[in-house]
Amino acid sequence: MEEFPRVCMFVTAFNEADYVDMKVKNMMELDYPADKMQILWITDGSDDGTPEILGKYPNMEVHHLPERKGKIHAMNRGIQFVNAPIVIFSDSNTILCTDAVKIIVNTFADPKVGCIAGEKRVLSKDSDNAAGSGENLYWKFESWVKRMDSDLNSAVGAVGELFAIRTNLFEQVENDTILDDFIISLRIAEKGFRIAYTPDAYAIETASVSVAEELKRKVRIAAGGLQTIMRLKGLLNPFRHGMLSIQYISHKVLRWTIAPIALFCLPIVNFFILPEELEIRTFNFFSYFFYLQGFMYLLALLGWMLEQRKIRFKLLFIPYYFTAMNYASLRGWVRFLKGKQSVNWEKSQRA
Repeated sequence: MEEFPRVCMFVTAFNEADYVDMKVKNMMELDYPADKMQILWITDGSDDGTPEILGKYPNMEVHHLPERKGKIHAMNRGIQFVNAPIVIFSDSNTILCTDAVKIIVNTFADPKVGCIAGEKRVLSKDSDNAAGSGENLYWKFESWVKRMDSDLNSAVGAVGELFAIRTNLFEQVENDTILDDFIISLRIAEKGFRIAYTPDAYAIETASVSVAEELKRKVRIAAGGLQTIMRLKGLLNPFRHGMLSIQYISHKVLRWTIAPIALFCLPIVNFFILPEELEIRTFNFFSYFFYLQGFMYLLALLGWMLEQRKIRFKLLFIPYYFTAMNYASLRGWVRFLKGKQSVNWEKSQRA
């Protein structure tokens, strides 16, 4: 690999006029030779002036389609315009760290790496509500898991805020795909390539303005996760994919299937297996566990009540957020089974 290979910064956009100037400024400040960087914007259905704003910048390559067909259609359409061996995808409302491109390029020096998952960081503020506090903690934990997965074998998927692939490994994805970043990255892993995790190459995003707004994303992601499981059946076979299958099942499949159902069913099941006499002196493992579950749900309820009154107490926001996101997974199940999930993003309002 040459010292500075050509890269393509690939951004899809729908009605992102509020973020275009910020995003362009950020990409122009990236620490990478400008003559080695193609900046490609694929817009579809935008009617808020996004293509016109982009037209003011001479270094932006813009391909606009008046009809809105969804993000994955834009990615499938836009890949033909990429003229670089490495393509880096990022969202229009995220800010990349200055060294992101160099770190990604250096990681691709390993020929076994076919995809790179950058880190998503949620902008944290002292005044964060439940969405901000919960989302920030969630992504810190998720980042830790990704780091462990990558060190063991391979990260399990990438996030759209920042990920990169070898251009020649891209395959057209079904146009009704919901989790485009996840499908693209895991199909590359299915071919035997690693998904490397690079925590020092990160994208910064603000949290959702409220838990209600965050639920929009999580319900969609849960429905998309079930769709992904149906389309990546081969990854469920550890005899074929070894450790990658074990990581995929434990990290993703169980989270989207058994975990949310178990969370809400366990207290009911536990209640029926408690000893018949619930005297204070009759405590065993099941009774301790039952009361602990009740206590955690009480904390979640208190967190919800404080959120409604706009009282900031992060310790209670976290169990509330955790419970709400598992509830979103159940709603994702319903939406998936009904087949009513649109490929078009229902954008959440950001803080």
